[in-house]
Amino acid sequence: MKLFLTILVTFFAGMGAGLGTGFAGMSAAAVISPMLITFLGIDPYMAVGIALASDVLASAVSAYTYHKNKNLDVKNGLIMMVSVLVFTMVGSYIASLVPTSTMGGFSVFMTFLLGIKFIVRPVMTTKEKMEQVSVKKRVIQSIVCGVIIGFICGFIGAGGGMMMLLILTSVMGYELKTAVGTSVFIMTFTALTGAISHFVIGGMPDVLILCLCIAFTLLWARIAAIFANKAQPKTLNRATGVVLVVLGIVIMAFKLF
Repeated sequence: MKLFLTILVTFFAGMGAGLGTGFAGMSAAAVISPMLITFLGIDPYMAVGIALASDVLASAVSAYTYHKNKNLDVKNGLIMMVSVLVFTMVGSYIASLVPTSTMGGFSVFMTFLLGIKFIVRPVMTTKEKMEQVSVKKRVIQSIVCGVIIGFICGFIGAGGGMMMLLILTSVMGYELKTAVGTSVFIMTFTALTGAISHFVIGGMPDVLILCLCIAFTLLWARIAAIFANKAQPKTLNRATGVVLVVLGIVIMAFKLF
C-alpha cells in the first residue's frame, strides 16, 4: 500500500512539475515539494532537494528541445544565469539577517496570476521584433534582470522560473517560446547548484522517491516541450496559461490542506 501511494504521489507530482517545466519554464520545486511533504511526510528540506534534482534533467531535456527548434537565446541566457546565481546567494544571505515570515506563498499566487495573464493577454511578440533590440541593450537587460530575479529568489526562496518567464516576456520583450527555452536553460544550472548543496548539507534522500520523481518529471517535461515547440503562439499562450492556473490552484489547495 505504501509503495502504491509513493508511485501515485510521485507520478502526479512529476506530471505537474514536468508540464510546468516544459510549457512555462517553471521550477519543479513549486509542485513536487508540497506534494511530497503533504502526502508522503517527507522532510521539507529533503523535499526541496528532491524537487531540485528532478528539475535538472527535466529542464536540460526541455532546453535541448527548445534549442533544437531554435527557440533558445544561449548567449544572453548565460549572462543572466551568472547574475541569477550570484544574487541568489546575496538574497539568501540578506534574508537570513531579516526576521521576516516566509513568503513562499507569493510565488504560488504569482503562478496563478501569470496563468491568467497568458490566457487574457497572450504574448504575441515575434522573433523578428525581438531581434531588433541592440546587442548592447540586451546584454545590459540580461545582467540587470538576472540581478533582480536572483535577489528575489534568494530572499523569498522560490519562484525563479516564474520570475524569469515574467521578466523575459514582459520586460525584455522575448517571444514566448524563446522565453521558455531560455528560462529552462538557466534553470538547469540553478537547479543543479541547489540540488547538490541540499544533498551535501542534508544527506541523500529516499532513493526510490528521488528516482521516481526524476523519471516522471522528465517524461512529462519532454512531452510538454515537444508540444510547445510545435504549437501556434496563441495556442501555446492558452495552454501555458491553463497549466499555470491549474498548478497555482492545486498548490494553494495543498498549502491550505
